[in-house]
Amino acid sequence: MERTTLVQFIRVQEKKADGATGEFTRLMNEILVAGKIISLAVNKAGIGEDILGLTGEVNVQGEEVQKLDEYANNTLLKIIGQSGCVSAIISEECDEAIQFKSGPGPRKYIFAMDPLDGSSNIDVNVSIGTIFSIYRGPEGSDDVEDDAILQAGMNQVAAGYIIYGSSTMFVYTTGQGVHGFTLDPELGEFFLSHPDIKIPDKGKQYSTNEGNQVKWLPEQKALIKYFKETDPETERPYSLRYIGSLVADFHRTLLKGGLFMYPGDQSNPEGKLRYAFEAAPLSFIVETAGGLGSTGKERILDIRPTHIHQRVPLFIGSREDVLTAEKILRENS
Repeated sequence: MERTTLVQFIRVQEKKADGATGEFTRLMNEILVAGKIISLAVNKAGIGEDILGLTGEVNVQGEEVQKLDEYANNTLLKIIGQSGCVSAIISEECDEAIQFKSGPGPRKYIFAMDPLDGSSNIDVNVSIGTIFSIYRGPEGSDDVEDDAILQAGMNQVAAGYIIYGSSTMFVYTTGQGVHGFTLDPELGEFFLSHPDIKIPDKGKQYSTNEGNQVKWLPEQKALIKYFKETDPETERPYSLRYIGSLVADFHRTLLKGGLFMYPGDQSNPEGKLRYAFEAAPLSFIVETAGGLGSTGKERILDIRPTHIHQRVPLFIGSREDVLTAEKILRENS
């Protein structure tokens, strides 16, 4: 049976685009190379190099840095930075944007990434992943100002994630369908396995950390109460499914439908998830697949962030479930 590789698929898609120059294909090629390297390191964690545990450093988020976080961040910075395609990279692990002014090519893109989401779960064999998004950079200038780096999510050229689990999958969109590719470890190639992913309009599951409910605001408590109530007409109660690794929780929600929530609370009124590295790329993916991404009050993709590490509440998943969440939150706030 003839199979389509990720590289073949991207080339075909780019040929359909007006004014295509091949730079996007080259950049995506570099991302998948980095993904293969990180996947190999994740699969060998604990039996090869010493890459489990903490580095002893604390990142800009105030979180202890895992060795795998550092490895993934350095791998992506090196490979994407040397691609000749990007004028700046912003990373969850770096305080400021890293700019690239020398080298071949016009460097037309800005690359944003969470190098290794959920890395604290690697020692218990839970799926983790890399989340990324791509924006257009400034035309005709080597200097990348804040207005180019801090763009609204609707301006994304592409977004995706690589999930390292029972298999390694590369899921991405350019706004023209969401497509998933599974890595064949024997051939070292990603093959199309999930073409044109569509999230169900309504799910039967919700996903959130109920251990935080003591800090939840009244409207969030009312929302969870709604999903736990019995009402056959609205197919309630919903089932609770929570992994604790965002990329894994989102991947399940994308394929099966439902609602993932990380609300603001008394301790973190703006939530804990980062706009540029998590909320915006995942919202671009889910909306292309027919779902919605919201803060509970406004569409994620309409927000223009004011700083690189800005955080937002996140309600993301099936369209009807997100709209229901917004309604209940509004009525009880």
